[in-house]
Amino acid sequence: MLGPLIGAAALGYAGYACYAPRSQLYGRTYLGAGRGSRQLALTYDDGPNDPHTLRLLEVLARHGVKATFFLIGKFVAAKPEIAREVARAGHAIGNHTFNHPNLIFCSAATVRSELEQCRKMLADTVGEHSTLWRPPFGARLPHVLSVGRKLGLEPVMWTVSSNDWKIHTADGIEQRVNRRIRGGDVILMHDGGHLRMGANRAHTVEATDRLIRRLKDQGYEFVSVTEMMKAAVGSRSSVVG
Repeated sequence: MLGPLIGAAALGYAGYACYAPRSQLYGRTYLGAGRGSRQLALTYDDGPNDPHTLRLLEVLARHGVKATFFLIGKFVAAKPEIAREVARAGHAIGNHTFNHPNLIFCSAATVRSELEQCRKMLADTVGEHSTLWRPPFGARLPHVLSVGRKLGLEPVMWTVSSNDWKIHTADGIEQRVNRRIRGGDVILMHDGGHLRMGANRAHTVEATDRLIRRLKDQGYEFVSVTEMMKAAVGSRSSVVG
């Protein structure tokens, strides 16, 4: 009697861990600087998106904040000028696959193709960019992360989700994120929608403006994921030295 229950529980956890952003069951992923840090990293998925990515860039520029954009290859192909604006503004650009499939249902060959197609599109459009990548929906299994590692890519998850894909007010997003901040967080937001170009992210743009103001007043510093990683390396080096 106990055996089947344990098996069902283990199976349930294994399925949960495919999507749970903090889970390391299937391999190491980056989860931020850790509590105690005063740094925060804003990350945006599913762009470039016309017109909201450009509006978001205006907000970030006004506050002097650098963020991280995980771009979908097919949207970069559709709106290369917006992707180039993200790069020109000095934000970190990461790989979010070419078509945004759920990779746990893809073969290793398909995972590789998705990541390589997106990487080539980014290189052809913006030139040099980061080695960061984020699996669509946060979904991963050992073969997914293994392919990424073989391509020299660093998987990035998140510790705070804005849920801006289902919360459609700036107030709701701001309150949800602010309640969950502990320091050293990677914050998940969206400047686009994976289903189509033109997804309405006006609420995300407004919430970003409010969150930066609020959290700066609380003493936090906004950095890109790349900068957050470098700061951690520098801190370890100084301790060792």
